[in-house]
Amino acid sequence: MYVSLFSVVIFTFSLCAQSNASPHSHKHGTEREVDGAYSPRDHSHYGGEDHNVEFDHEAILGSTQEAEEFDHLPPEEAKKRLAVLLTKMDVDSNKEITTTELKQWILRSFKSLSEEESREKLAEVDLNKDNQVTWNEYKSETYGVDDEVEDGIFSGQEHVEEKALMKNDKELFQTADMNNDGILNSDEFLAFTHPEEAPHMLEVILRQTLNEKDVNKDGFIDFQEYIGDRDSDVEVAKQKEMFESEFDTNGDGHLDSIEFKRWVAPSNEEIAGEEVEHLFASADDDHDGLLSFEEILEHHDVFVGSEATDYGDHLNNIHRFQDEL
Repeated sequence: MYVSLFSVVIFTFSLCAQSNASPHSHKHGTEREVDGAYSPRDHSHYGGEDHNVEFDHEAILGSTQEAEEFDHLPPEEAKKRLAVLLTKMDVDSNKEITTTELKQWILRSFKSLSEEESREKLAEVDLNKDNQVTWNEYKSETYGVDDEVEDGIFSGQEHVEEKALMKNDKELFQTADMNNDGILNSDEFLAFTHPEEAPHMLEVILRQTLNEKDVNKDGFIDFQEYIGDRDSDVEVAKQKEMFESEFDTNGDGHLDSIEFKRWVAPSNEEIAGEEVEHLFASADDDHDGLLSFEEILEHHDVFVGSEATDYGDHLNNIHRFQDEL
């Protein structure tokens, strides 16, 4: 039986995809973290003591699909493609990247990632494939509700959470629907799935979250309200440290409106600034506050994928499969 090399490559990568989940995976933009806040762009950058390099790669490439492609490139090809990106990043064409240039590039990448994620989500819920989404389409795909009537769909105590989520989603849907035609086009759907990209969505997000988390209705979020129901003492201690160091900046034991906003809707500007600091610390070898093209290319694995061992593993898989044929 004749099997082309192309078929072998496709089959092998298909097996790899089935057996090893891609490190680059999209999430619906309005998914919640376990503490109740909306997922910030860098929600997976650090997990405990582990550093997720995939976040760095996506922050430079602005696409999970391109990041996956770079993961399987030989290093020299990755450097070649990265060099082309650097000429676009280098606004003043002096072959050095400033912190400002890098931050603007990363913010652009964040927007591109949100658009890519939103396009994928729209394709999932756009049941009639007209490149726009009605509430009924979204409701059917997300909640499994096909009829027009919503009241009474989720009856009983066991469906309280689903009913609340659908109610909040509908309000967000209607807020994103700027022309009030009952349909979200691609731009409106981006605002719905990624409210951090649309300032007009922020008020609704904050009000919904405050209503959910502020149990005693005093207009503030104390630590118990922040943490909710947690069983693990280790997890509680970890969240206590985060609450005090990251969010309760004035140390009064609760989150006021400004602190609450920073928790619920993290700023992409702030996240991009932190990423710039991380990348400079990783690659600015001469500590001059600039990244030369040479420094970036020397540390190309920090900025994009392309790990030689990963590439070699896939080649070995292909050769092994050919031998078995």
